[in-house]
Amino acid sequence: MISIGEARARILCHCSPLDSEAKHPLEALGQVLDEDLCAEFDIPPLANSAMDGYAVRAAATAGARLDDAVVLRVIGEVAAGYVFDGVVGDGEAVRIMTGAPVPAGADAVVPFEDTDESLWQARPKSRKAAGFVLVDVFRAVCPGANVRLAGEDVRSGETVVRRGTVLRPPEVGVIASLGRAILRVIRRPVVAILSTGDELLEPGQPRFGSRIYDSNAWGIAAMVTRFGGIPRLMGIAQDNVEALTAAIHDSLDADLLVTSAGVSRGDFDVVKDVLAREGQIDFCSVAMKPGKPLAFGYFEKDGRRVPHIGLPGNPVSSMVAFELFGRPAILKMMGKTDFRRPVIRAICEDRISNCGDPRVFFARCTVTERDGRAYARLTGAQGSGMLTSMIQANALAVVPADVDVVEPGDEVNVLMLDWSRGEDWGSYASDSCL
Repeated sequence: MISIGEARARILCHCSPLDSEAKHPLEALGQVLDEDLCAEFDIPPLANSAMDGYAVRAAATAGARLDDAVVLRVIGEVAAGYVFDGVVGDGEAVRIMTGAPVPAGADAVVPFEDTDESLWQARPKSRKAAGFVLVDVFRAVCPGANVRLAGEDVRSGETVVRRGTVLRPPEVGVIASLGRAILRVIRRPVVAILSTGDELLEPGQPRFGSRIYDSNAWGIAAMVTRFGGIPRLMGIAQDNVEALTAAIHDSLDADLLVTSAGVSRGDFDVVKDVLAREGQIDFCSVAMKPGKPLAFGYFEKDGRRVPHIGLPGNPVSSMVAFELFGRPAILKMMGKTDFRRPVIRAICEDRISNCGDPRVFFARCTVTERDGRAYARLTGAQGSGMLTSMIQANALAVVPADVDVVEPGDEVNVLMLDWSRGEDWGSYASDSCL
């Protein structure tokens, strides 16, 4: 057996970022940018108003108070997307909407709430300015008040989003502001998923005898999708060398091949035999529970090297192993450099026994927060065939190989699988500590 860290390092040595593709930004969410994006113009392109109000010369509002308003003459208005054709002079104002370019001559904006046009409607006609609308200003403003300067967000020629950036909603919005509708990103890896076992049926087929439905392929395909890859379900191969060899060769157009079952020591566990004959084996056992019988190697086709992860057949073992090893492989192929999961300290609420086992034990648990502390409770029996236990789990409690028992009340490292449920719990480590 090799350690988890060594197994992950060996797998990642055989995984490299893929080539790039041209995509619409909305379709590239979560992918890694493969070019620098530079601005061809200032953003905003012109000084504009940060709020609805009146564009004025700041000096004209000096001394304005609630009980002693400054009266300005309104000479026009301007909305976003338009330009005021004129110049704001002393004692004048332009009614302006948020985002509209600040008119020439103005250097500040007075918010609507600090003004009032309606007072003039109630005053005697003799006090109105003939042909003009007047506005009372109740608060003085300084030059630049409520004005967004041209280029204050982005300067023309500036590199705004750099190669290697993972595209999130903020990046997509910024890319749109640059006017880019197509960009180059590292493509998503295609992951071929092949199940083995004469006992398996495809979901939807009628069940008979001792046959069971193939849950591994669907569960792993869902994980591939969640981690950013493109799953390709290759069906079920029979437990013989010829059938498995043919199925594997049909799968080698993918970027990564994942098989489930056939990597233990049983008479019909033939994946390792085919891997040894048709490809190269790197390792076939990892010091972890569940997931010990994990095979890794590669096949070669048309000058390409296709990494292969041979997962255990037990469904929980399969999912835990893919979490620890398949997920980092996919992320690296996508050009990402941080493969870590958050690891937090939690108070265990159940007894976890690992007596006499020289492997790291990953116990399925539900982590909740109470009074600012994280608590981990087991999801029930920890048999590697009990897939429903994964439904309840948002984390894996990590019991080191040299720890025999974790008692209730003990603290333990917890690998978060669904971090959204605990994203406000403060500081955390990462799975690099495993």
